[in-house]
Amino acid sequence: MENANKTDEFYEKLKSQLYDTTLWPAEYLYKFIVITEGTGIAEIEGLFNGLGAVIKTNVSKNGKYTSVSINVRLKNPEAVIAKYKEVAKNVDGVISL
Repeated sequence: MENANKTDEFYEKLKSQLYDTTLWPAEYLYKFIVITEGTGIAEIEGLFNGLGAVIKTNVSKNGKYTSVSINVRLKNPEAVIAKYKEVAKNVDGVISL
């Protein structure tokens, strides 16, 4: 439960910062890291399908990990946070940056 509270606090702080620094709707850049082997990249891409997102991937030097950068226009900070939570829930082993 303590981790959930820390996560809630993190998202509340992020939401506040996004409202303070950005005029919405706006472009938002997500960055995730997943293991290259497996379904993580496709799962992330699927979660942003239909949103007009620009998705770029970059494989690490040793090939074990892939970074996934997603630039997408969203209506408000709540939409940003909802996507972070959706990715965390649906993609095993993902790291959000």
